[in-house]
Amino acid sequence: MECKYESSVREIPHAQETVYQSLSDLRNLERIKERMPEEKVQGMEFDQDTMAVSMPPVGRIALRIIEREEPKCIKFETEQSPLDFNFWIQLLPVTEQSCKMRLTLKADLNPLIRGMVGGKLQEAIDKIAEMLAAIPYE
Repeated sequence: MECKYESSVREIPHAQETVYQSLSDLRNLERIKERMPEEKVQGMEFDQDTMAVSMPPVGRIALRIIEREEPKCIKFETEQSPLDFNFWIQLLPVTEQSCKMRLTLKADLNPLIRGMVGGKLQEAIDKIAEMLAAIPYE
């Protein structure tokens, strides 16, 4: 059963193109490492197209960018994860100096797994959106 989780819309005080350029090259996410709680996230690794992180007790999760639609969307899929899912970042301009962002995660989950992890997936997508909205994009 396909399940969809969306973050709330976050406004970012930077131009859509600036935010897109930063997020479309995952090496730029190095600067968020220190914001991550060590007990929840370990071993973050980035290159241009992939990111990997270990999250006890979930395990290792690796994502790869599979599509870039400049300057409005970046799509990811799992390379390694206990759950297969797709994830994307949508960006829309508000003004020349600000944009809106929403994160969406889609996964095929059976009803039992959905009951166990659905709330945690929603919480995770909201926390990731909050963290990405707080990055200084200069």
